[in-house]
Amino acid sequence: MSNDQSAMNELHWLIDMVQTIEVGLVVLDRHYNIQLWNGFMENHSGVSPNSIKGQNLFTRFPDLPATWLKQKMESVFMLKNRAFISWEQRPYVFQFKNYRPITGRADYMYQNVTLLPLASLTGQVTHISVIIYDVTDIAINKLQLKAANEQLERLSQTDGLTQLHNRRHWQECLDHEYDIYARYSGMASLVMIDIDNFKHINDSYGHVAGDKVIQHIAHLLSQSLRETDCAGRYGGEEFAVVLPKTSGADAMYFTERLREKIAASVILYESLKISVTVSLGVCEIGSHITSSSSWISCSDKALYEAKQKGRNCSVLHTSTSVNKTTQD
Repeated sequence: MSNDQSAMNELHWLIDMVQTIEVGLVVLDRHYNIQLWNGFMENHSGVSPNSIKGQNLFTRFPDLPATWLKQKMESVFMLKNRAFISWEQRPYVFQFKNYRPITGRADYMYQNVTLLPLASLTGQVTHISVIIYDVTDIAINKLQLKAANEQLERLSQTDGLTQLHNRRHWQECLDHEYDIYARYSGMASLVMIDIDNFKHINDSYGHVAGDKVIQHIAHLLSQSLRETDCAGRYGGEEFAVVLPKTSGADAMYFTERLREKIAASVILYESLKISVTVSLGVCEIGSHITSSSSWISCSDKALYEAKQKGRNCSVLHTSTSVNKTTQD
C-alpha cells in the first residue's frame, strides 16, 4: 500500500470516527462560522453538515446564550487554554430535546461542554473546537439523589401529624435565635400554645378526634406564620413558635388573632362538630433571659398564668411582671 493510500485510509477513518462518535463536535473559525458539524450534532439538531457549513453559529442558533458563550470562547482564543462548562453551571448550551427513555423526565439534554483552541502550524489559534457531551443520565441521577436527600432531611425535621417542625428541629431554631440575641442583641419573642381541656376531647370523642383537633390547630397556626417564623409541635397538644424581630406587644397581637381564629372555628369529625380554645404564653427576649431554656421557662410561666386565669387567653411575661390581655 502506498503512503498516499495509507494517508487516505487514515483520513477516511478519522472522518468516520468524527461523524459517528457519541459526542457533539463543532469547529468554529475566528468569526464563529461553522467549519465542522458532526453526526451527533446533525442527529440532535436536525441540521445537516452541508446545509450549515460556513454559517455563523450565533446567527443560525439565536437561542444560544451568545454574550456569555462568546466571553468563554474569546478567553480560549486569547489565552490559548481550554475551557469547561459543566451542566451544574448551565444545564445545557444547545437546547437539544432529551429522547433517552431512562431519563424521560428531563425535557432537554444535560450537557458538559469543552472548548479547545485549535492552532495553525505557526502556533496561532485560528479555530476553536466545541465538544458536547450528553450527561443527562448522570445529571438526573445526581438531581434525584439530591432531591431524595432533601426530602429525607425535611422528614427528619417534621412532625408527622402536624407537618410542623418536630421538637428537635424546633429546638435548633430556638437555640439559633437565642445565639443571635446573645451575640447581636436585637428583638424576638417566644410563644407557647396549649389546647384547653384536651384530655376531655380525647376522653369524649376518642384519640382520632383528638388528632384531628391537633391537625386543625396546626393548620391555622401555619396560615398565621411569616416566612421567618419557626413553629413546632412541642409536646402532645402543645405548640411553640419563635417570632424573630418581634416585640412582646407585637407577639401578643399575633397570639390574640390566632386565639380568636381558633375559638371561632369548628372541627368536623364524622357527625360531630368540635370547638376548642387555646391558651398562650408569650415572652420577649431580654437581659433576664440567660439561655434558651430560661426563655422556654418564662414562656411556660406565662402559659400557666393563662390557664390559671380561665384559659382561652394570652399572657405576656416580662422580667418584672406578668400581664394579661382581654379574655373571652
